[in-house]
Amino acid sequence: MMKICRFRDENESAVSGMLEYVMITGVLMVMFIMVIFAVDLIFISGPAEDLRYHSFVDIGNGMSTRLVDLYVISPSNGTVSTSFDLPDDLAGEDYEVRFEGLGADQNVIITDGTVISTVSIAGIGATRGVTGNTTGSGLNRITYNSSGVD
Repeated sequence: MMKICRFRDENESAVSGMLEYVMITGVLMVMFIMVIFAVDLIFISGPAEDLRYHSFVDIGNGMSTRLVDLYVISPSNGTVSTSFDLPDDLAGEDYEVRFEGLGADQNVIITDGTVISTVSIAGIGATRGVTGNTTGSGLNRITYNSSGVD
């Protein structure tokens, strides 16, 4: 009886092992790159934008309240002013505070160029016009002049 044996070619085993290694490494590298981009969006940029937006809303509400309080104590003849301080930056970004609109549609708009928050000026918008803008750096001042002249 004759036995026929098939010998395994050692070169085939080495090539298939190398191809397996290269393919698995390639797939893992693609997944790693996708995770790197997702981490920035999910854990860094997204929460920073949420933080800025909610901080802008807080600043807008504070500005609206300061304006209403100043209007309540304003004299019928004369000028009154108050100074206040805002945070210099929020989440490492500078920002701007603007007052826009006419009549009852006046708003405090806070933006850093990418994130924007709009807060209504409650209570005085229909009777008094509010103009101006400021930034977070330095001391800020609100002035009421009964004559309407700055």
